[in-house]
Amino acid sequence: MENVLLVTLSRQMALRRELDVIANNVANVQTNGFKRRLSDSREYQMPVASDETFRRGNDRRISFVVDRGTPLDTSTGQMEPTGNPLDVAINGDAYFKVQTPQGDRYTRNGALMLNAQGILVNSDGHTMMGEQGSFQFSTDDKDIRIASDGTVSTNAGSRGKISLVRFPNQQVLENAGANLFTTRVQPEPALQARVQSGYVERSNVTPVVEISRMIEVTRQYQNIANMMGRSDELRRSAIQKLGEPI
Repeated sequence: MENVLLVTLSRQMALRRELDVIANNVANVQTNGFKRRLSDSREYQMPVASDETFRRGNDRRISFVVDRGTPLDTSTGQMEPTGNPLDVAINGDAYFKVQTPQGDRYTRNGALMLNAQGILVNSDGHTMMGEQGSFQFSTDDKDIRIASDGTVSTNAGSRGKISLVRFPNQQVLENAGANLFTTRVQPEPALQARVQSGYVERSNVTPVVEISRMIEVTRQYQNIANMMGRSDELRRSAIQKLGEPI
């Protein structure tokens, strides 16, 4: 009886985590450059747990459900034209490097603009970093252009190159909020990546797929909750029967 409750509880906890992941994906359908998370649940056979039988030789290992994490879906989102020459989308497995109050972070959000101080920032207000630092423009700078290799230029000439970095294993990236990633792994230059001016990368979340997953997981969660309720009712009935005088 205890095994039934423990196994179902382990599965219910994994489903609850998966629902949280799906909800976060759905909330970021319109977020530029957002990368959805997946859920990875696996079977885990408890080494010392076994089926409760009278004959020791028939004991079976009990399989629980273990949450292995939420791997990152690194597939590219749809490239959408904006008509804004400052907007850039990355072609390749690279990330923009931005500066935040918490330090350097990484993102695929290439919706760019100039803030009140003439600094190139993305739509979240984070400073875009180049290979030589940030990009500062004055009122005399006209016709700002961004080439496919990330070189930023104006009517006065080149102003530097946008920093594009890559991670051989992108699963080391951790969400840091505000569509940013952080990691302790040192990135390397993304020499093969290119940018496409006048475009932004949309979220790689497919709403229909996520809603379908949410319905399926919700049904599984409810079924397990009903199973636990029936098991608990069976336990109470057994206790009542055993407690009746003969």
